[in-house]
Amino acid sequence: MRSETSLDTEKASNKSLIPFEERLTCSVAEACSAIGLSRAMIYQLIAGGAVESLTVGRRRLIRVPSLKRLLDTRS
Repeated sequence: MRSETSLDTEKASNKSLIPFEERLTCSVAEACSAIGLSRAMIYQLIAGGAVESLTVGRRRLIRVPSLKRLLDTRS
């Protein structure tokens, strides 16, 4: 039987199996890290409709394709 610590490590490593650009969604923190913007700016972009998000329970998820579109239109 595996320990809880090994299960946590396995879960963390499974997260990285899908490359970021192929993921459907990411957290606000991951979006900030990926594109180099602050949380406040990400929420402003969501409010303005430039970035798409959805809420599942209390968790806000950012649609990765909308981040790509944002970066493509800003170039």
